[in-house]
Amino acid sequence: MADSKPLPALDGDRVAVETLLQDVFDIVVSEVIRKGTSASEKVCEWKEPEELKQLLDLELQSQGEPQERILERCRAVIRYSVKTCHPRFFNQLFSGLDAHALAGRIITESLNTSQYTYEIAPVFVLMEEEVLKKLRAMVGWSSGDGVFCPGGSISNMYAINLARYQRYPDCKQRGLRALPPLALFTSQECHYSVKKGAAFLGLGTDSVRVVKADERGKMIPEDLERQISLAEAEGSVPFLVSATSGTTVLGAFDPLDAIADVCQRHGLWLHVDAAWGGSVLMSRTYRHLLDGIQRADSVTWNPHKLLAVGLQCSALLLRDTSNLLKRCHGSQASYLFQQDKFYDVTLDTGDKVVQCGRRVDCLKLWLMWKAQGGQGLERRIDQAFALTRYLVEEIKKREGFELVMEPEFVNVCFWFVPPSLRGKKDAPDYSERLSRVAPILKERMVKNGSMMIGYQPHGTRANFFRMIVANPTLARVDIDFLLDELERLGQDL
Repeated sequence: MADSKPLPALDGDRVAVETLLQDVFDIVVSEVIRKGTSASEKVCEWKEPEELKQLLDLELQSQGEPQERILERCRAVIRYSVKTCHPRFFNQLFSGLDAHALAGRIITESLNTSQYTYEIAPVFVLMEEEVLKKLRAMVGWSSGDGVFCPGGSISNMYAINLARYQRYPDCKQRGLRALPPLALFTSQECHYSVKKGAAFLGLGTDSVRVVKADERGKMIPEDLERQISLAEAEGSVPFLVSATSGTTVLGAFDPLDAIADVCQRHGLWLHVDAAWGGSVLMSRTYRHLLDGIQRADSVTWNPHKLLAVGLQCSALLLRDTSNLLKRCHGSQASYLFQQDKFYDVTLDTGDKVVQCGRRVDCLKLWLMWKAQGGQGLERRIDQAFALTRYLVEEIKKREGFELVMEPEFVNVCFWFVPPSLRGKKDAPDYSERLSRVAPILKERMVKNGSMMIGYQPHGTRANFFRMIVANPTLARVDIDFLLDELERLGQDL
């Protein structure tokens, strides 16, 4: 290796470092922020996996590359990635780009600290505390606890673990040996993380009792009562109910007050998975959808979804004031959480969580909130509901479009019925043929790069589209484009 060329490292060369980062940022502004949010550009440039591997040249080599090549690679990464900030990206429960939140993300990445002790993250320890306090106030609590988690699934798993520990604190040391057979309850429309959490925590998926939902996807409290009695009769100990505010597909809100009544009667922990619907609390007009959430013991809320804060930003909020998080998860690592530090060690919040290193997720939300104010964020939510209503009315006007149901949230579920199937609902193969429509149209739109919208079957329902109205820059012209494009792509079916 003595005759090898020196690596093109930038260590110590401040001018080269600044030049590289400025060049990269220029590319980001041009290719992501400017083009990626432009309706005249593609949402994605689809390539098959093998072709994409060749285009990206993914293999890592022993020798470094010149900066010009590195910049080319940055452009390629952006070019072939899906532009989730695009106004025609309707595929997930997150979309859009907030400039202030992005600024917060850039600062977070640049500072590269961990959210576990005040000594290395003083600003962010105090900031997280203030943001969580504000979120709790939106729920309706004047006190409590909380933490930012790496996604809503982990937030839900934390809630399950906390509820179990509160009931059986010996399980922290003795594990499953300290537990009787446990049962937790959630609806058939819940997020799959509830079952994953039960498996991950050693409870097993059989411990999850599935409660029936009504035709709109809401948990039926009477069936919850029945499932609790059934679990007890079978020798299990009920300990938690996980309700949902904003289900993934239908956008349903469980009746929280009625569910809280059941939990109160049986002494059960009530967790509300409001990862998707929690941001509706920002709106005075629509927050009634979450009536009763203040009676919960814990709440999951993902601002990275409807508020467009950017991945990831998921808060687990607790009504508890007994330091349950730390008692459940703490291990008092002496090299990190020394008790004889020169400042108030209660500010070292890292022992509340399972992680050691923890990403800073509060700055992007804090900075966006500072810029927009609560009123600005409320307008965002109200605008999403208004555009949802516009989409619903347009669907009703157009031949070949059929609502699955009237939405109560910003999930609009509908079928596109192509010309060959119109008027043929009574045909024995109608449902089977209708199910093939959405996958075909999805392939066409993605390969064309014109837009992205999700689809799925649901119970006995054939595949239908699930349109998510979340991007804060959406306008009626984008809604019109969606419907026009489906008609264009499906005219020959």
